Amino acid sequence: MIVYLRRPGGQSQFSEALQAQATQSSTFDRLHLWIERNISDTKLDVATLARESGMSPRNFARSYKARTGRTPAKAIELFRLDAARRLLEQTEERVDSIARRAGFGDEERMRVAFHRHLGVSPRDYRARFST
Repeated sequence: MIVYLRRPGGQSQFSEALQAQATQSSTFDRLHLWIERNISDTKLDVATLARESGMSPRNFARSYKARTGRTPAKAIELFRLDAARRLLEQTEERVDSIARRAGFGDEERMRVAFHRHLGVSPRDYRARFST
């Protein structure tokens, strides 16, 4: 898989995966790769992430926040947002299908996340950045 260090055109340069690689020690690298492979799972909660990391949920949540500067829930939302953005840019798939594939569960949750982080709806994002 090729990931550009700088995205072409007027696209945002943010990528949760690249951000995680650039700013984190190897403590959670394996977990971040696992999250990317399992992003469509709507049950990515602290208990699941802690189990995957070999930690207790409480210790995991505290350690993750200390190392990354964000809560596990916020990180999962950003990973999902990044996955949805890629799918919107690169496919003609329906928005509700992309919402499920990115782990949001439904289109409304994805729309809220897009507005919160990007200030646009998924459909507007696709209109602006799809290839």
